[in-house]
Amino acid sequence: MALKIFPMSYGRLTMDASGLVLFRTPGTKTTIPFLGFLITGGQEPVLVDTGARATQDFAAFGMDFVRTPEMTIDHQLARHGLRRGDIRYVVHTHAHIDHAGGDDQFPMSTTVALARRELEFAASGIMGSVMYTAEDTKHLIDRLHTRNALRLFDVDGTFEEEVIPGVAVRLSGGHTPGSLSILVETDEGIANLAGDIAYHVDDQLVSPLLDHGAHEPTISANRAMTSLEEKKAIKRALSDSRFLLVGHDDPALVSGGRIVGRYAGATDNPRADVTAAANYAPLRSTSLQAA
Repeated sequence: MALKIFPMSYGRLTMDASGLVLFRTPGTKTTIPFLGFLITGGQEPVLVDTGARATQDFAAFGMDFVRTPEMTIDHQLARHGLRRGDIRYVVHTHAHIDHAGGDDQFPMSTTVALARRELEFAASGIMGSVMYTAEDTKHLIDRLHTRNALRLFDVDGTFEEEVIPGVAVRLSGGHTPGSLSILVETDEGIANLAGDIAYHVDDQLVSPLLDHGAHEPTISANRAMTSLEEKKAIKRALSDSRFLLVGHDDPALVSGGRIVGRYAGATDNPRADVTAAANYAPLRSTSLQAA
């Protein structure tokens, strides 16, 4: 059975548009999805990211987070005939508040996996409690001291680590020091579950707002790395992927290092097969075009 990937919708956040793409329409509110992804068809089900812990975590920053009953982990898994205990691995693209908040809902028999560098960064306090909450970080530490409850990847850009056959992780960086790309071998090519190396595919990659150079992506407004490191992470993801799946936007189809198609509406459809190129509408203009 071939590996398949399905979006998991964990909620929606309304925030200032300039918080996603650098300098984009400040003062204008935009709403983005919080996404995870379920990988099926392998030895065991693998879940990538678990969403946010609580809606009130965002209120202090003037952001409105909504999670309906249909957006809970239990409901999303049930659409695939699964329960939390069926998940063998929860793998994190990174451990920000909107990606690791649901870890404590899984039993310690489920192994949570992330880059060692990411856990070090979360516990360092460099970003305070804005992006890495005390509750989420403490839970990861509890798992660290429970046998087989936590797995730490030591990928440094020179090699990949396998999660299950057909699913591997590599260090992408760009967004945080320990950001990972989860690489899934599908029948139609590699799917790159890339987390937050990009927030808005159209304004950053298809028609970059701030850049005129060919193949030059516009950077985001929320990252712990340098502008060049973020650009490099984006370009590497585009260099060898067929599908680009980011954490807050519709999936993208890639060919020749460019975005050539989008799967509109996939983020609201937990049964959407994002590994089938036929489900992607072609773009009239390809990504990162020359000015």
